[in-house]
Order: sequence, then structure tokens, then C-alpha cells
Amino acid sequence: MNLKKYIYGAVVLATAPFFNTAQVSAQTAPLAVDTPMVHDPVMAFEDGQYYLYCTGHGITQMTSSDRRHWTIKPEGLLPEGKIPAWTRDSVPGFETHIWAPDVIKYRGKWYMAYSCSTFGKNTSAIGLLSNTSLANADGWKDEGCIVASKGDRDNWNAIDPNFIVDKKGNAWMTWGSFWDGIQLIQLDRSLHVKRGAKPVTIARRHAVGDTNAEPNPTSEFAGTNAIEAPFIMQHDGYYYLFVSWDYCCRGAKSNYRVAVGRSKKVAGPYLDRNGKDMREGGGNIFLEGDKREFEAAGHCAAYSFADGDWFVCHGYSMQKNGAPLLIQKKISWTADGWPTL
Repeated sequence: MNLKKYIYGAVVLATAPFFNTAQVSAQTAPLAVDTPMVHDPVMAFEDGQYYLYCTGHGITQMTSSDRRHWTIKPEGLLPEGKIPAWTRDSVPGFETHIWAPDVIKYRGKWYMAYSCSTFGKNTSAIGLLSNTSLANADGWKDEGCIVASKGDRDNWNAIDPNFIVDKKGNAWMTWGSFWDGIQLIQLDRSLHVKRGAKPVTIARRHAVGDTNAEPNPTSEFAGTNAIEAPFIMQHDGYYYLFVSWDYCCRGAKSNYRVAVGRSKKVAGPYLDRNGKDMREGGGNIFLEGDKREFEAAGHCAAYSFADGDWFVCHGYSMQKNGAPLLIQKKISWTADGWPTL
């Protein structure tokens, strides 16, 4: 059996044979997949086509007309040589493996944020690309850096970006992984940081000073504030903040799970069902591994498509030796306005 290796940070996972291995060797041939292996998936829709972007060398892109059968762009959106030079200047050790993109259409133009980092450290940067159409995979233009963090300067990590446009049309970005948790900042109309704006913490895995946190098995630098991958969705007057708790990227040893809280204001405070502030460790479990199909699941996105509201994330498959597979689940809403799957 031929296996294709997929590298995420320092973790190497062997995929199951749902790839067309005859096509894998053809570097420029499209790869058709029914069970895509992904980390950190996000989606967009344009002219009858769904686009999926995720962590990968040069940012992985997949396209589909039905969200069931996917075609992978083998060389990624930013092949080596097209990755902006500033990314390596800002993040020593970063090369081609780009993490956790997010994509949004804003003021008639497509924008993509992407993460440049090295595993377990917070000297990181979030870059910005722009394009007039998702169909033009080679048309993405470098728009520079949105935010950057440095290990000896910042107590937050500039990865895992998510754009949100508030009810007044103002753009914001949330991001974060470990350290002091999830950050939020207002952007200007170019989707760069608004003049004078400063990041604020909107969610933590544990309240400040909590000594009951699980020791971190993945990084000696990040600490035990195991929260990352924020995504904010609007619904019926509320902003819903989804975050991932605990640890990813360890295959079948992962214990990733998703929690949620909500706020009437994009800047928070975000509270769970019991009224606990997510800055103090609040959040209701929304999805976790079922120990039958998936050991763990996380790093999500949520969308309103023509066929309803959908939750998207990756899960570590128990049948496929911990390979990270795409999960899509339809969202329902309770009478008091909370999402369920």
C-alpha cells in the first residue's frame, strides 16, 4: 500500500489509501478525493463552486460543486518562490508550510489571511492576500502583514486568524493560540490593523492563576493555556465565538474539542450558557471526539450556505490511524438561540 506523508509542525501522519496514488506522483495533475485529509479547514462559495483552504505547503486548496467530491490543487496557492520574502524575515525558521488560512469577501474583493510560524513558538506573523476571484488560483496578490508577534515582546501568538464583519460593516480579526489566549482587533477597510487599535483578549482556556491546567505535552514555551483557532459566526443578533480547547496535531493521541460562547457585541464579553465569561475559562462543549469515529476534533469554521448553517472542522480518525479528516455537520438552533449539531 502506497502512503502519502502529510507533515503538520513536527508531526508526521500516514494517510489511508483514499488518495488516488497514481495521480499523487504527477505533481501538476488534479487529485480527486472523497474523504479529504485536512488540518484547519475553511470554506468559501463563488459561482456554484465551493472552495476549501487548509494548512499545507503553500496553502492547500480544494474545489467542489457539492462539498462531497473534492479536487486538490497539487502545488498549493503559494508554491515555493511565490511566498513573500517578508514572511521568512519576520519568522526565523519558517519556510513553506503555511498554517490555518481564513478567507472572506469584503467590499467586493476576496481576502485571505494565513499563518507563518514554527511549532510551539510565538514568533509568528499573519499575512494577507487579495484576489478578484477565487477561480483565479494564481491571482492572489501579497498585501503584506496584518499582525506579528515576537517571543520576547508579546504574550500572544499571531496564528489562526479569522475575519468577522460586524453589524455596522466594520471589519475585525480574531486570532490566537496558547499564551494569553484569543485576541481581537479592529481592522481598516484594507483589512490591516486600524490606526491606534490594540489587541484585546476575549477568551482563555483557564482563568488567570488557575493551577489545575493539564501540563503541555507539545511545547515548553506555550504554557498550559490550551485554547486556539477562534471563529466568530453571526446569528440572530448574536456573535458566536467557537474555540478549540486542549491539544491537536498528535494523531490518535490528540484530545482537541470545540467550545462556544456568545455576545451581543463583537468585542465581547463572550459568555457561555451559565453566564461564565470566556476570558475566565467559560465555554460550553460543542463538539468533541466520540471515541468511535473520531478520537478528537477541532479547529473549526461555521457558515450559512444555501442548504443551511454548517460547521466544518478536522477530526482525528480512529479507523485511519489518527489521520486528520474533514468533518461537516449541519447546525441547528435551540429555542433560546444556542447552536447544536
